[in-house]
Amino acid sequence: MLRVLERRHRLSSAAAVVLVKTKLHPPEVRLLRRACRAIVYDFDDAVYTVRSSRAGHPPHQSPLRRWRFAALCRAADLVVACNEVLATRARSHAARVEVIPTPVDVARYPKETPRGSPGRTLVWIGMPENLRYLELVRPALVRLAAEFRDLRLRLVSSVMPHWTDVPVELVPWSEEGEVEALRSADIGIMPLFDDDWSNGKCAFKIIQYMAAGLPCVASRTAMNCEVVSHGRNGFLASTTSEWEDRLRTLLVADDRGRSLGRAGRQLVEQRFDRRLIAPQTAELIASVADARASK
Repeated sequence: MLRVLERRHRLSSAAAVVLVKTKLHPPEVRLLRRACRAIVYDFDDAVYTVRSSRAGHPPHQSPLRRWRFAALCRAADLVVACNEVLATRARSHAARVEVIPTPVDVARYPKETPRGSPGRTLVWIGMPENLRYLELVRPALVRLAAEFRDLRLRLVSSVMPHWTDVPVELVPWSEEGEVEALRSADIGIMPLFDDDWSNGKCAFKIIQYMAAGLPCVASRTAMNCEVVSHGRNGFLASTTSEWEDRLRTLLVADDRGRSLGRAGRQLVEQRFDRRLIAPQTAELIASVADARASK
């Protein structure tokens, strides 16, 4: 309550207040609603559930999180979700919901990635707590590493797993270095569990890989299947054997990888570029502010 009260004058002076992944208790939400002219709630994760603490176990269904989520959705004049799975959850409580994908700044990624001979560097980018998803593909990577002696897995993160059966290199994440870390690799991967938490993911890793011109292999989860057209701009995989087969195809057929990479880059330019998404988002927020002002 105190954090809302401390900001109530600034909140009341704004034409619209945008809440991003905010965890407010319902009493705070009611106070916020009274203080604000218009509220936009923007979220890009399954904030209504709790990520499992152990790999392969289903997410914990938290009544408290569902209560908070419902209260925020009911209070908002507009809810913005990054995919249809999240939007469907929000529509149970919100008056208006729009799907706006998480964008990438395509201008940061040179369109043509210079490459010499075919390389075999797989890349994964993400937070340390998400490294556990790599266990899904570890058996496939072990077999491929034995087959291709120059294969390595590049992790763009802050820590790395203690694997001895797959060559792993750590590139510490930085805003300045992430683009080069991706574009100098050869194949992007995004393994995920098929559960409520993962299905709320917005495929941002894939979008980054595609912006960098990389072919990618991703798990068959909700948003991944919206972004990846299997065989056209990337590959989808569910089982260990599928992961192994998809990756082997890219490891031995460099021309195929280049083709998929070009198609992925084109998709990102057309659908996920920040220069396209930002004006759409701004227009939505302005429309909400104008609607509330006219009442």
